[in-house]
Amino acid sequence: MIAWPKILGGVLVLAAITWVVLEIREDGARSVTNAFERQNNAAAHSAGDARADYDTCPDGLWDFRTSKCRGPAAGRRN
Repeated sequence: MIAWPKILGGVLVLAAITWVVLEIREDGARSVTNAFERQNNAAAHSAGDARADYDTCPDGLWDFRTSKCRGPAAGRRN
């Protein structure tokens, strides 16, 4: 005679283990995606800050080698 309760119990245990593994993988993928998004946001803020520094520098005073303004920044008066 076939032991249906044991087979059913084994199938349920296998389904539970599969569900746990899939949840862990999904959580890991979400974590990696969040890390990439945080890195992209930081890069965008850095680029925006650099662009703002360049935009506020008077024409002809930007030093591309050092990425800094050689003269007084716009908005400051001497």
